[in-house]
Amino acid sequence: MATDALLALLRTEGWRPAAWARFVGLAGERSLREAARRPRALVEVSVLHGAALVVGRGRGRWWTTTSWTLAVAHLGMLEGRRSLGPANALSLSRALLPVAGDGLGRWVGVVAVASDLADGQLARRRGCVTPFGAYADSLADAAFWTWLTVRHEPSRVVRAAALALWTLPVGAIAVASLARGQLIERPHPAVLRPAAAMQALVALRRLARS
Repeated sequence: MATDALLALLRTEGWRPAAWARFVGLAGERSLREAARRPRALVEVSVLHGAALVVGRGRGRWWTTTSWTLAVAHLGMLEGRRSLGPANALSLSRALLPVAGDGLGRWVGVVAVASDLADGQLARRRGCVTPFGAYADSLADAAFWTWLTVRHEPSRVVRAAALALWTLPVGAIAVASLARGQLIERPHPAVLRPAAAMQALVALRRLARS
């Protein structure tokens, strides 16, 4: 896997500034090459983010730019696919709800939960589960639910628990991947899913508030 090779290079060279510069250069070069091989997916990502800016009336430019950059930089993780597909489009749309979702008001959390359930079912039914989809889903959850709790959740206890559930795992996986020189797969608990329970709690609390 190309990501593993880049992480291994960074670890071998001791995470020095020169190693980071080489890592960024090689990663950027590969991202451009993989995006050029998937013009349809590149257009789909761009249209999706452009639509979010239009619906959001220009708000959230930095959020949208960051989301677009991350999505385009990882199009190689679509593997043999040339298009995002509906499941991945739903995941990216969830990540963009902070930009375009103010019009949903207190229903925004419910919409996010519904999209989270739908994208997984679509990916499995269509047999289009990819590394891109897995990581887009995780990062979309972390981004959206962190935004919602920080912006709209009045309870400090709920905010602290939510941030711990969504930001700490992302940070831990990133640090572990750098330390091992290999991309670490996120855990997929089969029964106990505390993050899913927290999503439901935050969404219902947001729905209950006018």
